[in-house]
Amino acid sequence: MEIRELTIRRRDGTGKQVAKRLRRAGQVPGVLYGGAAPLSVAVAPRDIYRITQGHEGSTQLVRISVEDAGDSRMAIIRDMQFDPVTEDLLHVDLQEVAMDRPIQVTVAVHHVGEAIGVKDTQGILEMILREVQVSCLPANIPEALVADVSGLAIGDVLTVGDLAVPEGVRMLTDAGQAIATVAPPAVEAEAPAAAAAAAPAAEPEVLSERKPKEEVEEKKDEKKK
Repeated sequence: MEIRELTIRRRDGTGKQVAKRLRRAGQVPGVLYGGAAPLSVAVAPRDIYRITQGHEGSTQLVRISVEDAGDSRMAIIRDMQFDPVTEDLLHVDLQEVAMDRPIQVTVAVHHVGEAIGVKDTQGILEMILREVQVSCLPANIPEALVADVSGLAIGDVLTVGDLAVPEGVRMLTDAGQAIATVAPPAVEAEAPAAAAAAAPAAEPEVLSERKPKEEVEEKKDEKKK
């Protein structure tokens, strides 16, 4: 995995007002965990976007430089919080790591190939799982794991156990967990109008007004008299 560079600075104070001031200055609040105590920091959102763009779903390893500290630390971007409406970055959690100790991280799953069930029989490819959990040394964090779906026919399922995992990486997600499958093609419901047109026309019902049987019999009796 490529190690990216990130500069952060210490920040004083916490709370909504501090966060608002930081955002007006083009920064967002964050916390660096893993040291003797959590460190409150500020970071430029553009730097986080630069590191994570194109690597969504996978944990990113960074070399952190703290302004005015004169040292650097290895860390991962553990979590990011976004505004649900504007999608602006609101907060970043960083976790300091030791390069000689395994850590648990999230890795994206990218599918490649065209499933034969899609190409030959118009099936529908359904991606069920897009991320997995693995354990490895920080330097061995995969950029992504590849799921080759080209051999899937309709009804076939590709599982976590089918993924090729790099050496030094231990899969934590259950091997039987489905990653992708090919569903049968959708059957379009017959339009009501078309169904009505295809149905045979019913014979028109002819209605005539008839007098009750009792009334007819009474009139016959009167004529006889």
